Amino acid sequence: MIFKLEHISYKYVGGSNNETLALDDINLTIGEDEFIGIIGQTGSGKSTLVQHLNGLEIATEGKIYCDDKCIYDKDFDMRALRCKVGLVFQYPEHQLFESTVFEDVCFGPNNLGLTKEQVEASAKKALTDVGVDEQLWNKSPFELSGGQKRKVAIAGILAMEPEVLILDEPASGLDPKGRDKILDLILSIKEQRHITVIVVSHSMEDMAKYASRLIVMNNGRILLDDTPVNVFKNYEKLEETGLCAPKVTYLMNKLSERGMPVDKNTIIVDEAIKQLYELLK
Repeated sequence: MIFKLEHISYKYVGGSNNETLALDDINLTIGEDEFIGIIGQTGSGKSTLVQHLNGLEIATEGKIYCDDKCIYDKDFDMRALRCKVGLVFQYPEHQLFESTVFEDVCFGPNNLGLTKEQVEASAKKALTDVGVDEQLWNKSPFELSGGQKRKVAIAGILAMEPEVLILDEPASGLDPKGRDKILDLILSIKEQRHITVIVVSHSMEDMAKYASRLIVMNNGRILLDDTPVNVFKNYEKLEETGLCAPKVTYLMNKLSERGMPVDKNTIIVDEAIKQLYELLK
């Protein structure tokens, strides 16, 4: 599933009928089997952008093509698109509403016209893939921890077998160990299912470690779109928008400026540790 966004702009009406330009002339191509991180300050247009990909928001101007078909054409099957482009919101409790975990995960595939056996098989696979213990399947989703709720919300989308999985701040509010677990899980799902994953995040460190492509949003426009290494090379440009590179980037640049033989483009902590260990040997 390939998306092409052509000159997408989006205005919404705020208080006193004031219009705000949330997206401003966005041109973007999203390919198959990518892991894309979307970063930017609050209000930069990150969440609004991803909500256009499954038609939750409709562009004020421009067109979006999915596999060369414009999703705004009258005969386009928007329902089918929403089954194939799954969105996990920042707060998982907004997506959980059934009385048990298993019923919640069955909800999506139940609406695809599958048999009961197919629905239950999809739900069981999804729950197993995200690591939700079977002992929790008959519990209320609201009895679970924050990390478990996120897993169940992800499973509910995976049970529909999407081709694109979008997650809005999936590690928000979790401790460092919980953040790593949920992001490791997302990476594992991508690799197992060969789907495109798009993560909206404030964490530069997380995106440096997991994403293969970064899109930086600023005031509704795309500021940068490149590999994490190339994006964080432009840390001075990021700072102009109130963002920053991972802390390790600044450390390695300082060491390089002082004549230390290190790679100043290092953006992952573990890689920096290896280099520093070699220097100290």
